[in-house]
Amino acid sequence: MPLTPIARGSLIGLAAAVLFGLTTPGIAYLGRGVGAFATATLLYAGAALGAGLPTRGHQAPALGRRELGRLALVAIFGAALAPASLAWGLQRTGALSASLLLNLEAVLTVFLARALYREPLGGRVLVAVALMVGGGALLAFRGDGSGSSSVLGLAAVLGASIGWALDNTLTRPLSDFDPRVVVFGKATLGALMSGAAALLLREAWPAWPEALGIAACGATGYGLSLRLYLRAQRTLGAGRTGSLFAFAPFVGAGLAFALGDRSGAPLVALSSVMFGAAVYLHATEGHRHRHLHEAVDHEHAHSHDDGHHDHVHDPPVTGEHSHRHRHEPLDHEHEHGADLHHRHAHD
Repeated sequence: MPLTPIARGSLIGLAAAVLFGLTTPGIAYLGRGVGAFATATLLYAGAALGAGLPTRGHQAPALGRRELGRLALVAIFGAALAPASLAWGLQRTGALSASLLLNLEAVLTVFLARALYREPLGGRVLVAVALMVGGGALLAFRGDGSGSSSVLGLAAVLGASIGWALDNTLTRPLSDFDPRVVVFGKATLGALMSGAAALLLREAWPAWPEALGIAACGATGYGLSLRLYLRAQRTLGAGRTGSLFAFAPFVGAGLAFALGDRSGAPLVALSSVMFGAAVYLHATEGHRHRHLHEAVDHEHAHSHDDGHHDHVHDPPVTGEHSHRHRHEPLDHEHEHGADLHHRHAHD
């Protein structure tokens, strides 16, 4: 059977979470003795490279002036303050503790999306959030075995979680544009702001091998991961994608376990079951009801196989493309996520 929009978006979001989660232990190891803003600069310089150079074609609408202002806010919270807070916190607490505390990003994103966009959150999503947070809490009981955790370090990681939750929520309207353009713009602005702060504060920079390693973490865990995150958010909305992204801290903790930190193996096993169940709930969620589409004239990336775009091109066009088009009123029922055409209100 073909994948539902929610299942397809969930798989893309899960891939984004895995890529991000794998980077936390790497940043903790490579960023020792490196300034927080210097680390953020290298991460998002790598993210800009991982995003790929944007090209203006016919696959997505261009960012407008209003979107540029939102992009600047996203860069401040998500590409400058949050990664710098994480880098500073990782130097004062263990990678495992930091990975687990990042679970709060997902919880905050879910409730911000509900508060700002009135996104519907069914019982399966709420159970999935509870399972992921509970799985993270179980892992926290095993400790990180290093004795290096500090209140200030954990507070800094909490600050990173808040910054990225704001980033995730503010990014939702940008998910309808070309992910390469959004990621490249955000990463470039973030690298410039963080670099200026690092130079102003005269922070320490790493040697070339470590610098390249941090940039590689940024290219995969922040650049490519964010491209996938935006594609998932386009279909799922901010809340569901944020909830699914709670899988990322588990990936980081799992990597620490695989690299030799084997304390609390029974708790790790139980937590794995909880995270697996949460991912299953996301991927198999069904959202189907009768709904009305009002007449609208707009531009966005679309294809002609989604049941909502039946206009004719001469010559014919296949695949995803973007142009201004009109929708007539339509009343129907089918499986859908929270994409641009399905952000209607729910009782």
